[in-house]
Amino acid sequence: MTRKIRLGAFLPGGGQHIASWRHPDQPADGAVSLDFHVRLAREAERGLFDAYFLADGLATGGTSEGGPARIAGFEPVTLFAALATQTTHLGFIATASTTYEEPYNTARKFASLDLISGGRAGWNVVTTATEAAARNFNLDTQHPHAVRYARAAEHVDVVRKLWDSFEDDIFIRDKTSGAFLDRAKLHRAHHKGQHFKVEGPLNVSRSPQGHPVIVQAGQSEDGRGLAAATAEVIFTAHQRLDTARDFYRDIKARARGLGRDPGHILIMPGVSPFVGRTESEAREKYEELTSLILPEDGISLLNGLTGGTLDLSGYDLDGPLPPAPPTEGMKSRQALIRQIADDNDFSIRQLYQWVASARGHYTIIGSATQVADMLQDWFENEAADGFNILPPWLPTGLTDFVDLVVPELQRRGLFRTAYEGSTLRQNLGLPFPVNRHAVARAAAQAAE
Repeated sequence: MTRKIRLGAFLPGGGQHIASWRHPDQPADGAVSLDFHVRLAREAERGLFDAYFLADGLATGGTSEGGPARIAGFEPVTLFAALATQTTHLGFIATASTTYEEPYNTARKFASLDLISGGRAGWNVVTTATEAAARNFNLDTQHPHAVRYARAAEHVDVVRKLWDSFEDDIFIRDKTSGAFLDRAKLHRAHHKGQHFKVEGPLNVSRSPQGHPVIVQAGQSEDGRGLAAATAEVIFTAHQRLDTARDFYRDIKARARGLGRDPGHILIMPGVSPFVGRTESEAREKYEELTSLILPEDGISLLNGLTGGTLDLSGYDLDGPLPPAPPTEGMKSRQALIRQIADDNDFSIRQLYQWVASARGHYTIIGSATQVADMLQDWFENEAADGFNILPPWLPTGLTDFVDLVVPELQRRGLFRTAYEGSTLRQNLGLPFPVNRHAVARAAAQAAE
């Protein structure tokens, strides 16, 4: 089958751009409106997107979390359970923290979402970095970066063991005989590790896609190691084709070295498109949103993106970005913001204006042809298997992409014209995860 671009839609109800809530088209209460999220999900499904993605935070971070409209909102898994009933093919990728959640809880809620949606769930694996979140979870300060990733690796291992508690054909449900299940196909995790001790089994069975798709987004050395070992989809942030290609090749090589098929890991950089029927029209849309940014919101955004260690309140906004002290927070994002400032010789004001819509992901301003050219270039030159689209404001930014860019990608033969299957795995072209215990039994029987 011809390789196709995969598309995720990152659609926080309050909008991506830090000033999006002020735009006339954007509902000011979109972050807490279920009806608006239903509208977005149906629009993404009309555009044949693979999945609706949501990030998540565990503290009220203000504009450092992306804008005033994202100070408060829904917990993603809860929201997606509702949206799954309003859609038929769209996948739902929710973020959950390995730093502050227990594996049993994580495994249980994502397995439930997977069953509710008929096999359309994905788990975005994150380590939570902020002092504010730590103080909400019985700590005075956040865990060091290396500790967070060590815990994350074990957390994912435990969750996958729990998702294999039930073999796919365990349930007999014979009312005549009274046989409900084959107990030989129910398995405990028996996990004892450095961070977790979990007996199991899980009390939620497997879905039509086996188990949720595992997604990861780290770009640091520890993050790349975790992604290469565990992820099936990787969200990443790059400003240039060359760095995106380097990341792509590095992850694929690491996966191959771990005995994994590199084709079973999809790398999807984030892209924030301002799309118009002409480049001039797209530029007008960009300038309109940029004019709505309050300087204090821009400063707060940069403070958060540089790891929370840099106070910019006393600096000249038209001067250069000062060096940021080392952080135990988002190390890769801090480095990326520094790179953007240096590569473009941006002042503080110009920097927050540029990252306001995507917080370090690639922003493109142009016609549908220009946007499709960029996506095709990265897709065909070992920089991406697909893209996580971040419309700057909603619903218009999403509708622009669906109405203008999707038809152009389809005309070039780069994007589907209908969904390939009913599960997220089928639509992403990912293999069904065979239950480890069924594999062991089959191997033992073959050896007899």
